[in-house]
Amino acid sequence: MIYLDNAATTRALPAVAEKMTYMLCEQFGNPASVSVMGLAVEKEIRHAAQVLARGIHCKEDEVFFTSGGTEGDNWAILGTAAGYRRHGKHFITTQIEHPAVKNPMKALEEDGSQVTWLSVDKEGHISLEELAEAIRPDTVLVSVILVNNETGVAQDAAAIGKLIKEKNPQTLFHVDAVQAFGKYPIDVEKMKIDLLTMSGHKIHGPKGVGMLYMRKNTKVKPMILGGGQQKGQRAGTENGPGVAALGVAAEEAFNNLKESITHVAQLKKALAEGILAMPNTQINGDSSDLASPYVLNVTFKGLRSEVLLHALESKGIFVSAGSACDSKKKVGSPVLTAMGMPFSEIEGAIRFSFCRYNTMEEIETCLGALQELVPFLRKYNR
Repeated sequence: MIYLDNAATTRALPAVAEKMTYMLCEQFGNPASVSVMGLAVEKEIRHAAQVLARGIHCKEDEVFFTSGGTEGDNWAILGTAAGYRRHGKHFITTQIEHPAVKNPMKALEEDGSQVTWLSVDKEGHISLEELAEAIRPDTVLVSVILVNNETGVAQDAAAIGKLIKEKNPQTLFHVDAVQAFGKYPIDVEKMKIDLLTMSGHKIHGPKGVGMLYMRKNTKVKPMILGGGQQKGQRAGTENGPGVAALGVAAEEAFNNLKESITHVAQLKKALAEGILAMPNTQINGDSSDLASPYVLNVTFKGLRSEVLLHALESKGIFVSAGSACDSKKKVGSPVLTAMGMPFSEIEGAIRFSFCRYNTMEEIETCLGALQELVPFLRKYNR
């Protein structure tokens, strides 16, 4: 099997599985308990928080554990809207956000708030000028995806954060970093980020656990009420096994960050060059080194992506037709549509996404399969 769909999810590391098994079967106490077992779990959770905090240059007490990226995005947006209702009801986001950001923003619109949806250019970048014009005295939050899940296009978070604080120091900056965390250098202080979301299963950790970084003294309302866990911000018994395993995955990611970026960049370059050598193909989004090396979106003109996807699958090669959250819907990608691509090009788009454990041999095998399948399928399609 050759797995090139790592933006959808990743294989858990053996050390992650070992940590989860240990926590589930041996160190299974309730972290809210004052017993020795409870304190041991609390220590594991604190260690994970310290690892995550170091990785993005924040403080340990600014780390809150969630069930994943969707909860984190919802909490960042809806919790901010509730906490800052008296400050204003204007929000800014982009047209290329993940549904976990888009849908809470749409819910705010339905509830009477105003949302400005920033456009993107043909490469998928927002305009800083458009953002500057959109920020108002009553703008509560700007939410921008750092690395796009479909195209790998990276926004300039440092420039965006600087602009936001210059225009309105009271406006909060939220970053969906689900595709960037552990794969892309992040410094919440330098980037002036107030809220940041990540998900464990994108970095070889477990599903069902993630993190919301929340800058100290922000007035974000909790969405889950109950026993007062996590400093009263998110009730419910902490997921000790998931959080401890997330810490293991994050530590591995941060320790190997530079080497991983170099390695996957070589894989992406080789695959991109091999595909572009084939007729009627194009890279979608930013093709420069500024884009994430982990994601490559390519259109095979004259083909439908699902046909090519299943043909590759028959050879044991797994890729994606776009966001895993949208892949079962019979509509063109909203991200590629926002970039101005015609449907004839969108319907042939395939997303390849890499991890540090993919090899050049896998890329060569994938290219060989594409060189065989694409001409055959185009002929059959005609």
